[in-house]
Amino acid sequence: MGFEFFSPAFILLIAAVLICLVKGHARTAVILIAPIITLLAIWQIPDGVQSTVKFLTYNIEPVEGSPLRRLFATIFTIMVFVGGLFSFRIARWYELAAAFTYAAGAIGVCFAGDLITMFVYWELMAIFSTIVVWCGGTPDSRAAGIRYAIMHFLGGVILKVGIVGVVLGTGSIKIQPMLATDFSTWMILIGILINAAAPPVSAWLADAYPETTPTGSVFLSAFTTKTAVLALILLFPGEPVLIGIGLFMVMYGIIFALLENDVRRILSYSVVNQVGFMVVAVGIGTEMALNGATAHAFAHIIYKALLFMSAGVVIYRTGKNKCMELGGLFRTMPLTCVCGIIGALAISGFPLTSGFTTKSMISQAAVDGDLVWVYMALTAASAGVFLHAGIKFPWFVFFQKDSGLRPKDAPWNMGLAMIIFASMCILLGVFPETLYALLPYPVDYQPYSIGKVLFYLQLLLFSGLAFFVLLPLMKRTMTISLDTDWLWRRAAFSLVKLIERALSSLGDMVTQQRNRLQKFLQRMAVRYLGQPHTADSQERGVFARSWPVGTTVLWIAGLLSAYVLLYYL
Repeated sequence: MGFEFFSPAFILLIAAVLICLVKGHARTAVILIAPIITLLAIWQIPDGVQSTVKFLTYNIEPVEGSPLRRLFATIFTIMVFVGGLFSFRIARWYELAAAFTYAAGAIGVCFAGDLITMFVYWELMAIFSTIVVWCGGTPDSRAAGIRYAIMHFLGGVILKVGIVGVVLGTGSIKIQPMLATDFSTWMILIGILINAAAPPVSAWLADAYPETTPTGSVFLSAFTTKTAVLALILLFPGEPVLIGIGLFMVMYGIIFALLENDVRRILSYSVVNQVGFMVVAVGIGTEMALNGATAHAFAHIIYKALLFMSAGVVIYRTGKNKCMELGGLFRTMPLTCVCGIIGALAISGFPLTSGFTTKSMISQAAVDGDLVWVYMALTAASAGVFLHAGIKFPWFVFFQKDSGLRPKDAPWNMGLAMIIFASMCILLGVFPETLYALLPYPVDYQPYSIGKVLFYLQLLLFSGLAFFVLLPLMKRTMTISLDTDWLWRRAAFSLVKLIERALSSLGDMVTQQRNRLQKFLQRMAVRYLGQPHTADSQERGVFARSWPVGTTVLWIAGLLSAYVLLYYL
């Protein structure tokens, strides 16, 4: 079967329609089989542009294959399958349909060979990810969805402005490497960074993801930010500004995750932190760095979804999402606990897990590029990741105090989905060459050297020690963490109020002037026209008086003379 004109994304789009039309076991079959068919289709696409379609004066390239594109599409499809397995028993049909369409947009971006096709799929993702947020079904999820939509459509407008500028400047819509050197390329970069959740416009992620259903956040964690990473790899490899932006994201995510009380907000800020590692790698721009960004994006989707699944099961079984409300759940939720711990170890870069074999590639790329300060910052960040995701999340949720809660463990489908991803975390940690063989550039890297393993073990050991020493400071209370969204949301609210007051004042001023004009006209009317002329009315107006006959004749003669004079002139 050829995919010259239609991306494998269309398979998921058809599946989304079928999810709306069928019920019961037929719907379950669609949810589980469609991703498998999509995965087979992905690996049928050879390298290069498969076809071109004429649109106006542009050559649209709907499908372009490459190892990088296939790898991202592969992990997106695996995520759809495992996410569908996790969700199908409790998620509503419209949430699953929206999630499949959302995933189709991500896969469409993977194979887009031109900027116009990429933009169309980009906006498809924005629309249906917003619907996934709204599926939370609460007033908070509706409000968060509106803010989410505003940010992503703003990012889409900025991206579109940049694309138009590049097309007008170069005459080409081809996706190819560029640098942020002018207005148009900066607009494209900013539009992509909004989707990557780069501060100061990253708060949409932590604002929206915790407000979805326990299943919706699993899908949301996988596609938007990693599609942005793919776009950065394709368009801005080696862009120096990305190193600084990525390091800021790394530290920013750590700080806010440590302050959080909501378990899914902890994981949401952790997404910002981990995407920061990938952005740094894209900024370094070497083959090792780009391999590291790609491999880490692949591994991140797996262990981050695993962590959101673990948190989702806890919320589904207990109805609680605050760290201070949980604890002691390992007694009755051992499977969820073990899978959550495996995900926590993987995100921390613990040896024999996927995070170690992928994240260490980025650090090695910094060393190879003589970027010592970048390497030191990433090393310090690895310790911070272990603090907030490696220890804080499992400790407060499954251990610490006994909350008295005794919920059941995960249903079989949720448990199986977590087991699949937990196994993949370990598999990619023990056999990293399985992933390395699929990376876009040849890999000459050995993650397991004695010095490197000992270094990471010592780093994680002392990070864990610091956590328990500072445990009294780590305990959460019912507080609110003020993120950067507080600034623009408050500023926007204040601006709206200011405009309302200004318009109100202007309206009052217009009303006053209108009343004055009406009074003036009334006075003039009374002065010159007077009251209606009746027998018993007082004649006050100039033109309402009874004039003598002679005066009237004189006025008529004057007017006729003026008319005759004007006529003959």
